[in-house]
Amino acid sequence: MRRRHVVGVLQRVFERYGFAPLETPSFENLDTLMGKYGEEGDRLIFKILRSGDFMKSVANPSQPKASELTDKALRYDLTVPFARYVAQNAGQLAMPFRRYQIQPVWRADNPQKGRFREFYQCDADVVGTSSLWQEVELVAMYHHAFAELGLDVVVRVNHRGLLAGIAEVAGLGDRLIDFTVALDKLDKIGPDGVRAEWRERGFTEAQCDALEPALQPMGDLNATLDRMAVWLSESAAGAAAVEELRWLVTRARATGRLELDVTLARGLNYYTGCIFEVQALGVAMGSVGGGGRYDNLTGIFGVPGLSGVGISFGLDRIVLCLEELG
Repeated sequence: MRRRHVVGVLQRVFERYGFAPLETPSFENLDTLMGKYGEEGDRLIFKILRSGDFMKSVANPSQPKASELTDKALRYDLTVPFARYVAQNAGQLAMPFRRYQIQPVWRADNPQKGRFREFYQCDADVVGTSSLWQEVELVAMYHHAFAELGLDVVVRVNHRGLLAGIAEVAGLGDRLIDFTVALDKLDKIGPDGVRAEWRERGFTEAQCDALEPALQPMGDLNATLDRMAVWLSESAAGAAAVEELRWLVTRARATGRLELDVTLARGLNYYTGCIFEVQALGVAMGSVGGGGRYDNLTGIFGVPGLSGVGISFGLDRIVLCLEELG
């Protein structure tokens, strides 16, 4: 009953904000999914064996290539299949196109509290506009939905351009992925663990020292933005990201609790702008939501120029939080 209640609340909120429902198949072509989630995510994709007597065409049955065994996979998230759908139907969709989707996804993860191999995501995305007002609206929708569910939350925000700027001023502009993959593990392995992984990835001690400010507590939001503006003044991408964040938080803070988290990386390769993560207060649980801006995702499927932004609610974690809080 609690699960059904959460789904009902989210559906009502999505539709109140003008989103229409959509569903996509549970599996996709493997090449649709691979390369979109970073090295950690790609390893968690559930691959599906080819249909029929596919071993007949395998050149060396005792040592088959992965591509000879599988060409499809269970979807890892709802965003990439949505981008594929938009690209395939771009000529028939009125832009900006707004959809919500509530369906299961699968990841080859180690099951534990709050982590599942099959779980439901509840997504809302807008594609076909680059306006930052969409980010403001989505933050407001987060606070609206969680207020109706009775969960106190904080929305943490960062910007991929800010992370790119940090890498650039440290002389690591071409190593953004290596920088962020390790940084994204800060809450799990701590600052020393992140530095150790940077070293494993070939960063020098001087480069690790240059990145050290990204590992420090942020403090006051406006003071942090001011500090970032000075630190990243020599990076065009970093300076632009600071101003976008300043614009966003000025308008979105009125909707609910909002914090800047420079360590927030969202380990998905397709994000290009503002990124979000939602933490439930008063309960020991991972994030209960997340999302961000993606400018190039439909371009991968042959339709460039359609910027999008979306957020996701983790249904199963939300239900666990509500059960734990009583």
